[in-house]
Amino acid sequence: MLIGALLILTWLILLIRYPAKALPVSGAALIGLLLVGAWMYWLDTREARQLAHLELRLDYAPTRCPADRPLALTLKNGGGSPLQELRWRIAAYAPGDSVNLVETLYDAPRYRGPGELLPGDTWHDCLPLPPFRPGYRPDTLEFRAERLQGSFAD
Repeated sequence: MLIGALLILTWLILLIRYPAKALPVSGAALIGLLLVGAWMYWLDTREARQLAHLELRLDYAPTRCPADRPLALTLKNGGGSPLQELRWRIAAYAPGDSVNLVETLYDAPRYRGPGELLPGDTWHDCLPLPPFRPGYRPDTLEFRAERLQGSFAD
């Protein structure tokens, strides 16, 4: 932080003392920063648009899945780009409630998607349940995938 403050102070001194030389360099630096910011904004909104085309559904299905992994997952890539990697966290809510009942522990399961999912393809899997707060049964809860993070092929 001290180095940043010294750089800004030095830039201000140079701008005041030598405005004819420092102003064009400052303008070019500002244009460069704006271009980098625009590029980062475009990449962020592009990823958000691609993630919005994913359909991820979680259901408690102990009859369709093994006992140690009773959470059924269906993921469909409705976008136009192949999904390369996907990570998420599972949240559980009581019907009509907005409090997440999943305890976020260090050793809680990590959820990852398929290696590659082509556009229009569907992936099915069974997942382990996350740890809940005491007093709740999984068959009474609604499960949602939150904090989606993914990467897509160009």
